[in-house]
Amino acid sequence: MDGPLTGVRVLEVANWLAAPVGCALLADFGAEVVKVEPPTGDPYRGFQVGAMGYGTSFNFGFEMGNRGKRGITLDLRHEASRGVLYRLAETADVFVTNLLPRRRERYGVTYEEMIKHRADLVYVSVTGYGSWGPDQERPGYDYAAFWARSGIMAMMGEPDSPPPAQRPGMGDHATSLAVAGSVAMALLARQRTHGGQQVDISLHNAGLWILGFDVQAALLGAAAPKSSRLAAANPIFNSYRTRDDRWLMLVMVVSDVYWPQVCRAVGHEELEKDERFADFNARAKNRRELVALFDRMFAQRTLAEWADALDDAGCIWGPAMTMEEVAADPQSRARGAFKKVEHPELGEIELLDTPVKFMGTEVGARGPAPQLGQHTEEVLLEAGYSWDEIGKLRDDGAI
Repeated sequence: MDGPLTGVRVLEVANWLAAPVGCALLADFGAEVVKVEPPTGDPYRGFQVGAMGYGTSFNFGFEMGNRGKRGITLDLRHEASRGVLYRLAETADVFVTNLLPRRRERYGVTYEEMIKHRADLVYVSVTGYGSWGPDQERPGYDYAAFWARSGIMAMMGEPDSPPPAQRPGMGDHATSLAVAGSVAMALLARQRTHGGQQVDISLHNAGLWILGFDVQAALLGAAAPKSSRLAAANPIFNSYRTRDDRWLMLVMVVSDVYWPQVCRAVGHEELEKDERFADFNARAKNRRELVALFDRMFAQRTLAEWADALDDAGCIWGPAMTMEEVAADPQSRARGAFKKVEHPELGEIELLDTPVKFMGTEVGARGPAPQLGQHTEEVLLEAGYSWDEIGKLRDDGAI
């Protein structure tokens, strides 16, 4: 079965995470993605996951972010290499890069240059801070541009504790959804107007959007301070530790509706009519007292015991799962959150699959990440190069 983007050709000149992961999603949706790397490879290929505490030397991050693509090598410092790229652009629908503006100029891959070779090209740039403004040339991984600069880092954690670090690639993966969605919208616009356009995406803007509730409040002069779980305004929208040293999250946002059910779940129905906690305002006023009371209650049972009690009472909640539990979660399994692909070295492996499901078209990981330069000759032959021309390009160091 074809995917929703079957027939779309994507040319990727990008490294590390956000832009390549966005292109991996496009491949999941059926697009033909050609990843262009320098002869030394995408630096992400050399990322040492084992040094970060993961119990493997297999670079699963690169595999996940580049699955289903074809890979070629071009040294864009060479004019001949640029000529190859421009020829490939003639039949491409989308060009994606994460090069900063000055590097786009240096390697001849600006929007103005690329549309000379395909006038209706959808050109997507993905950088830390965007392609204009005082920080347009500032490099920024997601830890800097998405997590720290957007305000997320400062708003997380307890007020008197150091801010926590994000997990690897969180901002990149959030931004990749914007990459995939923006490409689809730009292609739809091109279908209507018969013209391409430049799409500019930044990790920083993605972070602002993720933290949108607080950012919007700040724009209206109503910024809120970092809050402590010990003083949650709505104690049934808060986290609690269980007897077996696990955590769970209560998410009863509409507090008054769910208050009787929470009282039933914790086995203290008398709290429902307690004047200190009778409605939202009373619970907010006595928040510290109620949180302390719940802390003692939740510490008396295990997470599994609380799961039954909270579910039986119809409460909205979630367990703080370990990664081992996440990988085995029956809901994730039932939803097809993971997909098996055949890896050339490891055999059959599972990859985290596309986060959206289509009922009428096929989406999902379609194969492993390419080895460095695996498809160079194949792609060039398809583009009309002869074996002699390919040999000369290789001799000249262009590929």
